[in-house]
Amino acid sequence: MRFVFLAGGFAGFLLAGACSLSAGHDGNRTFLDAAVGCLAGAVLSRWLWARLLQGVIESRMHRAHSAAAAATTPIAKTK
Repeated sequence: MRFVFLAGGFAGFLLAGACSLSAGHDGNRTFLDAAVGCLAGAVLSRWLWARLLQGVIESRMHRAHSAAAAATTPIAKTK
């Protein structure tokens, strides 16, 4: 999880810094924008990672419940 947090922060820093530079801001403003982008990217990536893990866990639980229900259901005999 730490890697996702750091990667999201780095991506946010680069993206916001590049956008600020392309907008023609001076160095101080660019660094401020990049720092805010770093924070936003890190928080957003952490939230997305938590949602992804929650979906994987729910999917595995659903699959396990389906397998358990299928194992207890009697198979109908056909002629």
